[in-house]
Amino acid sequence: MAHTLQSLIESNLIHMKKIKILSILFLIFLSAPILQAQEINWMTFEEAVAAQKVKPKKIFMDAYTKWCGPCKMLDKKTFHNADVVKYINEHYYAVKFNAEGNEAVKFNGKTFTNPRYNPAKANSRNSQHQLAGYYRVQAYPTMLFLDEEAKYLAPVKGYKTPQQLEIYLKLFASNDYKDVKTAEEWTEYQNSFKPSFK
Repeated sequence: MAHTLQSLIESNLIHMKKIKILSILFLIFLSAPILQAQEINWMTFEEAVAAQKVKPKKIFMDAYTKWCGPCKMLDKKTFHNADVVKYINEHYYAVKFNAEGNEAVKFNGKTFTNPRYNPAKANSRNSQHQLAGYYRVQAYPTMLFLDEEAKYLAPVKGYKTPQQLEIYLKLFASNDYKDVKTAEEWTEYQNSFKPSFK
């Protein structure tokens, strides 16, 4: 009798362990999309320009600085939104560019640098990189839209929520920007735009 009771207890414990393992696996399965970090496929400017030569796509460039609070909010909130990530990855080459950094960037037969860069100020206000000047960046963050040949289309300045950024992402990806030439046409475009980002 004791042996039978012992067997039943052991059998019950094994059964409970199996249920516990299955429950854990089920929870992992359910939370997998949440656990997977939503990431934009960031690349360097040179990588994006090289990729354009293989498969033409527009460039979405985040010109940021290390000291900029709204830049950090953009990274944390907007650039991790699932809809933003998916849309940018599908329609653009995404470039993360430190507009006060020290990297040398070769583009259009020139090398753009930051000759007045001060390493002691690496995490605070520094001088502007020549590439940021080339693209007329005047505030941080500035999101730049460049055409399939890395030519300047337009800047979008300041922090934007995913929903605020959506209209610009779609305006340039769809080439609708070519039909919006006046303030009235922009107002009309905004009024007729149907947002879908959550």
